Amino acid sequence: MSSAVRAPSSDRRARSTTIAQHWPMNSRNARWSRPRASAWTRNSSFRRSARSPPRKPRSNDHASCRHGPALARSGERRRRLRRRGYGRSAALTDIDLLVPEGAVYMLAGENGAGKSTLLRLLLNLERPTGGRAEVAGLTADQHGARVRARVGYVPEDFDLAPRWMTVGRCFAERAVYFPAWDSAYAAALCRRLEIDVSRRIGQLSKGQVRRAQIVAALAHRPPVLMLDEPSDGLDPAARDTVLELVSDHLSQTGCTILASTHLIYELDALADQVGVLSQGRLTAQMSRDALRETLKSYRIRSPEGWATAPDIPGVLHRGQFGREHNWVIRGDEADIVGRIAQSGGEVREIAPLNLHDAVVHLLRQGATS
Repeated sequence: MSSAVRAPSSDRRARSTTIAQHWPMNSRNARWSRPRASAWTRNSSFRRSARSPPRKPRSNDHASCRHGPALARSGERRRRLRRRGYGRSAALTDIDLLVPEGAVYMLAGENGAGKSTLLRLLLNLERPTGGRAEVAGLTADQHGARVRARVGYVPEDFDLAPRWMTVGRCFAERAVYFPAWDSAYAAALCRRLEIDVSRRIGQLSKGQVRRAQIVAALAHRPPVLMLDEPSDGLDPAARDTVLELVSDHLSQTGCTILASTHLIYELDALADQVGVLSQGRLTAQMSRDALRETLKSYRIRSPEGWATAPDIPGVLHRGQFGREHNWVIRGDEADIVGRIAQSGGEVREIAPLNLHDAVVHLLRQGATS
């Protein structure tokens, strides 16, 4: 697998268009020339009467469909996500993200960091003016519908379908576009999550809509999952059930998961890759093992009048109580210990950080850099 390469500087800080790229904009900061509708209501199959049955897809739907999911070729099994050099005005800058095949990649960041925008760019629901994204071996801007057919996506918002539509009909519409849709599996998921498919979307609570979105993302057993704050709106019991279902899906399919969250502890048991997005920039990206090895807490005993060594790089946090210092430092342990010893300090204890504390320190570093 080739590594990602940064885009040239001319591609950086570019702005993006939105999902309805076939509707023109008057200027860079202009409003849309017609009211925006949801991705569901814009598709003609969702504008018909509730009595009309779901239409069968045309043979070329996988190439021509703009908003509905498309047919996928079952022979393609590569599962790689690459996001390179994208930018959006005041949202993303200089992003270079690579998710290894079969990984559970936790994209952590504060609210407004650009996590949702990044996922939408990967799905070609928003389009940049520079850089490139690949999902499952497909370039997103050229094969957006085929990319979406291979992905189980839980969006940040709760726009599942028109309010008049029942949950069951919503799933039937999706089954038309996903040949791999497993109705028995979808029914089992609904029972597990206590979803009444006879109810209309407009009658559901926020948490019930989120549970239905989880079913819609898993029922076609996709090779890639993109989950944008998947536990948002869920009560603690439902949150645990959803994480169990995602874990079961991972063990059964060996899929690749990209999950964005600002609640780090939720993915502690699953994540093996970590990315930190702060103020629109990817400030850290590494495996969990590498994070554990390079980011540690150091307890230092200093002599009287000890001045901290100015040449120790990677210090993310400094705490002091008398002659005891507690530092969080990112870097090679042997090099750090040597530098502290040269400055007159004595390292008394070294301890790795848990995932939550490590990511929080990286987020704070990104916010101040």
